Amino acid sequence: MCSQEQAPLFDGLRKHAANKPLQFHIPGHKTGKGMDSAFSAFIGENALSIDLINIEPLDDLHHPHGMIQQAQQLAAKAFGADYTFFSVQGTSTPIMAMVMSVCKPGDKIIVPRNVHKSVTSALIFSGAIPIFVHPQLDRHLGISHGITPAAVEKALEANPDAKGVLVINPTYFGVAADLTQIVEVSHRYNVPVLVDEAHGVHIHFHEKMPVSAMAAGADLAATSVHKLGGSLTQSSILNLREGLVRHEQVQTVLSMLTSTSTSYILLASLDAARRQLATKGVEMNTRTIQLANNARQQINAITGLYCAGTEILDSEAAFAMDPTKLLVSVKQLGISGSDAERWLRQEKNMEVELSDLYNLLFLITPGDTEKEIQQLLDALADMAALYQGDSSVPDMEVSVPEMPVLSLSPRDAFYADTEAIPLAESEGRISAESIMVYPPGIPIFIPGEIVSAENISYIKRNIEAGLPVQGLMDESSEYIRVIKEHRAFR
Repeated sequence: MCSQEQAPLFDGLRKHAANKPLQFHIPGHKTGKGMDSAFSAFIGENALSIDLINIEPLDDLHHPHGMIQQAQQLAAKAFGADYTFFSVQGTSTPIMAMVMSVCKPGDKIIVPRNVHKSVTSALIFSGAIPIFVHPQLDRHLGISHGITPAAVEKALEANPDAKGVLVINPTYFGVAADLTQIVEVSHRYNVPVLVDEAHGVHIHFHEKMPVSAMAAGADLAATSVHKLGGSLTQSSILNLREGLVRHEQVQTVLSMLTSTSTSYILLASLDAARRQLATKGVEMNTRTIQLANNARQQINAITGLYCAGTEILDSEAAFAMDPTKLLVSVKQLGISGSDAERWLRQEKNMEVELSDLYNLLFLITPGDTEKEIQQLLDALADMAALYQGDSSVPDMEVSVPEMPVLSLSPRDAFYADTEAIPLAESEGRISAESIMVYPPGIPIFIPGEIVSAENISYIKRNIEAGLPVQGLMDESSEYIRVIKEHRAFR
């Protein structure tokens, strides 16, 4: 095997491009000569020279045996996996592949309620039945954390025939549950653990980070290298620890969901990012953690702002955190997170990762410098000086209503005939769409669940408070799409 200092796929593509073969295959732009000149000049000759396809010398992601196989084997070793599969379709496709690799129609899978929409897609594609577990809520910040090992055990006791347990590690906000204990509980029931590790590619490479999926003993982990690991957008990996899940099944399902026109630029960026993480990850993370911790301390010295730290870790659902995530509450300034985001964009030419009712999320990465961190601190100080407590933001207790009853599988609901009716008249009907409120970003309904009066009241209260409701079919938020009822003819 190659060493972690090497990048066999990236180097193989560069060597192929340097040979300048005469190309009579796709892509038709032929290293940029056949495309819009302004675009090709902007992108650059080097990038376009490796925008290639799966010709024999360059291997094939669907049947890897050469340089792609070598690159995936190096990635597996770097992440502590038995197998690693590259993805050129973000992490949504690996997440769907995880679920579809362990579930067939009618199978149960235990999932947290605050899952990414790709999990709902996976339920629809696979026909699996979700057994939901409530995540812990942080009512002060208005965000959801992880699920506890005790909640997972209860779910497994009630559903010992479940085919998988899906866990988010860490959350979007960088908070991780006690994943090692969740794995131990699940494996006692001989149930594989599938991890949505979209926001945690870097945590495997530093002891001050939450434990990674593979280090915790999980069976599958969908990991976004592009988010925080240095590869290009839309490039991700799927890690596998073989035992409860067969690698042949995962390869087959992932191939079914993946384009045959795979991007070699994205694949090469994965190979190069793995090399950097494996050889310099600890060094890069150490510096980034220091930058973030210094920024956190200084943000907390600004009147009206609060940047969350380890003090929020108070349970097995909030067991560890990624210190490079800066979650800043602007609640005491009397403005919303979305207001603050717009102000930073318009006044400081600065973009944030996320905003919600009360918070801003800033990601600190190896790409940041002390100069840029100081610009952020100066901008936050200026904003805090401008806004001081003239509140136009509703002070709402973050909560979620009781979980609705699942009447149809998400798959059956998705393919059923539907109709739009007034939300106020939807009690007792079966939802055909996913609806959620931010905060806390937990679905109120998914397709197949029965609408209750409590759910309707919850949605109306949040709309009246000005909170964004995602999923309702119309801009007025007055209609909901439900399963059509077929009545007998008279």
